[in-house]
Amino acid sequence: MLFGGTVVNRLGTMVEPFIGIYLTRAHGMSVTAAGLVMAVFGAGSLVSQPLAGWLSDRFGRRVALTGGMLATAVTLVLLGSSTTVPSLVAAMFVLGVVTDLYRPASQALVADLVPAEDRPRAYGLLFWAVNLGFSVAMVTGGWLAGTGFHWLFWIDALTCAAFGALVWRAVPETRHVAAGGGGGGGFRDVLRDRLMAGCVLINLTYMFVYLQAYTTLPLAMTGHGLPAGAYGVAMAINGLLIVLVQPLTLGWLARRDPSRVLATGFAVIGLGSGLTAFVSSTAGYALTVVVWTAGEIIAAGMAGTIVASLAPAHLRGRYAGLYGSAWSAGSLLAPLIGTRLLSADPRLLWLTTGGLGLLAALGQLALAPAVRLRAKA
Repeated sequence: MLFGGTVVNRLGTMVEPFIGIYLTRAHGMSVTAAGLVMAVFGAGSLVSQPLAGWLSDRFGRRVALTGGMLATAVTLVLLGSSTTVPSLVAAMFVLGVVTDLYRPASQALVADLVPAEDRPRAYGLLFWAVNLGFSVAMVTGGWLAGTGFHWLFWIDALTCAAFGALVWRAVPETRHVAAGGGGGGGFRDVLRDRLMAGCVLINLTYMFVYLQAYTTLPLAMTGHGLPAGAYGVAMAINGLLIVLVQPLTLGWLARRDPSRVLATGFAVIGLGSGLTAFVSSTAGYALTVVVWTAGEIIAAGMAGTIVASLAPAHLRGRYAGLYGSAWSAGSLLAPLIGTRLLSADPRLLWLTTGGLGLLAALGQLALAPAVRLRAKA
């Protein structure tokens, strides 16, 4: 049910990828003004993950996931009908808060329902579901945007509501209660876990590298005189490879040590990012995308497996929320720092990200023995 709901939801994920075009075309905003509005979305996202983790542990996985999806559906409709800048900014902030509330709840649900030895495959399948649905959404969303942006908001809202309703009716509550029936701790307990803190810092480093593909890579390609369509071709290769190749690797990778597999993925992604410094053609960029996509496929599902092995059962939502906050922080830092490095020297950007990818891999390898000990315990 979780897999099917994720596919349905991601088939309708059309607003976020096209929001910049919507703001500039439908509302006549400048690129700079649209960027500021989108930054408000990122600010809301910083609140989202810790809040979602707390909701998931305090009120249950179903409440957090269904509530987040229904709130997202309502906010999308309000955003699509907003006509003033203040209402757009307010709707974008709320959307940033609610759109990813489902993630920690989904991660905790898998940890609750799936035995430890099968979690890499389960998390990998959810990653595949996201990419399968999103690949279709990018194509249909681009076509629908040409006929009218209002379709994007309504379809996205309806698929969010469908995902929430499906989980509410078909997925049982799995929340664990700490001994004694109390809350059993909070984020202070999570933050005191040094091993978890190390994993979050490593994930933040990785996210800074990974998210350059969605922030500075299109700017770098157009800076070499390539058409905007070249970036679309390169990213289409990313989605195609994940959809076709990742299911074939799930069983084999699931039998390996998660930390070592994740570190290998980080290293390959860093290699692909570093190689970007030496290309200037569409074919060259496409080749680097193939390299870091291979790393993305290798790493898929391993992070969720590691977090689930570190977290006490009654704090799984909070652990997933804290780990997910690295994505939110990375989404702010990647364009902020990446664009400055790109302006200074494109090679400096890609060699820096390549080095950071290798650094994240070494960090994950250093934590691997401690992660294995915790998992056994």
